[in-house]
Amino acid sequence: MFRDKKVIVVMPAYNAAQTLRQTYDEVMEQDLVDLVILVDDGSQDETLAIAKTLPNTIVHSHPRNQGYGANQKTCYKLALEEGGDIIIMVHPDYQYTPKLIPAMVSIIGNDLCPCVLGSRILGGYALKGGMPIWKYVANRLLTLVENILVGSKLSEFHTGYRAFSRELLERVPFDANSDDFVFDNQILAQILWLGYTVAEVSCPARYFPEASSINLPRSIIYGIGCLVTALTFRLVKMKLTSSRLFPNAG
Repeated sequence: MFRDKKVIVVMPAYNAAQTLRQTYDEVMEQDLVDLVILVDDGSQDETLAIAKTLPNTIVHSHPRNQGYGANQKTCYKLALEEGGDIIIMVHPDYQYTPKLIPAMVSIIGNDLCPCVLGSRILGGYALKGGMPIWKYVANRLLTLVENILVGSKLSEFHTGYRAFSRELLERVPFDANSDDFVFDNQILAQILWLGYTVAEVSCPARYFPEASSINLPRSIIYGIGCLVTALTFRLVKMKLTSSRLFPNAG
């Protein structure tokens, strides 16, 4: 708990057996976490079996792989059902350190910002942590274009380390988003559309064989999806089109 606010960590999991327990242990070292919710998205390894042995954890399983976005939708719905006031997404592949949970909780719990991102770009951690140069360049270019179209000043749109307030998740129409990787980008654009402020904290990141990653073709599809999302945001803002992603006046 943080100031009587329930803190829930959600883990969208897929084939994370090799790193799940290590990630979980570090999450629970942060004394603020009340509950972990893990959603297994049809893993082919021992992820589900390991998850069921973890204390203080609610485990939900998709019978088949539905996609990273679909996994997050289930995570957030379950977290809200369990009464979460501060909800933090931590990937169980141990790419992002759970040691930043107290900082993220403090920002939201003290009503400074309703959304916090763990940025790999701030502090120069991306390349230091082993991010492939092509991913780094793509990240910077996409973020530049998105900032221009959306009117924001974020250091990156593409981190998977995020924290949200309950109020925010209850307002954002994330059910309208993709079930694929571009969900990450769409929900962030929706948060900005609703006029919320997004905070960023500098976040070390690790790149190693066990850490999850998408290949080049999927990355290209993701990048196109991000550009389409940002362009749609701008066109709806200019009242030139409409989109269920961005309802009502922005």
